[in-house]
Amino acid sequence: MTATPRAPRRGAAPGRAARAVDAGIVLAIDIGNTQTVMGIFVGGELHAFRRLTSGVARTADELGVLVEALFREHTASLRVSRRVVICSVVPMLTGEFAAMARGLFGAEPLIISHETPAGVRIEMPDPSSLGADRIANAAAVADGPLPAIVVDLGTATTFDVIAPQRRYLGGAIAPGIRTSADELFRRAARLAKVSIRKPRRALGRTTEESIQSGVYFGAIGAIDGVVRELQRELRRPVRVIATGGLACLVAEDSATIQEVDEALTLRGLIRIEGRSRGR
Repeated sequence: MTATPRAPRRGAAPGRAARAVDAGIVLAIDIGNTQTVMGIFVGGELHAFRRLTSGVARTADELGVLVEALFREHTASLRVSRRVVICSVVPMLTGEFAAMARGLFGAEPLIISHETPAGVRIEMPDPSSLGADRIANAAAVADGPLPAIVVDLGTATTFDVIAPQRRYLGGAIAPGIRTSADELFRRAARLAKVSIRKPRRALGRTTEESIQSGVYFGAIGAIDGVVRELQRELRRPVRVIATGGLACLVAEDSATIQEVDEALTLRGLIRIEGRSRGR
């Protein structure tokens, strides 16, 4: 007769395997101007992925309630590991998220800057001007085929060039797709705001269709144009990876984007956090 496994007693100490999982769990947070993206990683693998609006002012206590609700099944493990890594382009939010990590998990978060050892050599005149999210993007692809271009579609559309020997060369910054569209709607009083999505055809037969066509195909044309110019200057085949909330939408018709990873920045944060721990 096969014995029925018994559930562990309530309050019993966790086993060795459970402790190992707890120690290896990390919360990665990417604070952008429009959205904050968060992910739970266990052993380097993404287990949960969430987005918050960055445009709402929240205290550390409010963030604690939200994060605990979004990652309820991982909260206990994070209180054991105390591992949180943050990159931010919004200074006023950085401190609140850091305070949330201390209060909710007892963690002293690793906050990424140009001074954080990321395993990437920043070859720019002023490394301090480089956003932490762009450093994380570079770290995410530095172990793969190089050279590579990361296209990050956020409030701004950024292009980051990473060369062999893990060298960050620089890139380009353009207005983001939503940013450009919102400015168009703001300045043209008679143009109604429309959703950003792929139109049925490029030839718009109504004002709404025309706007959608111009925003969508205009964004793709701009992205492909910048990527091609970067490729021309590099004078060799380049791996092109897109990330950000609109990456999947744009990649569908882009002639230059080869891969899409919406969690790419978070993966870079995990690589940097692991490096800081000597892993």
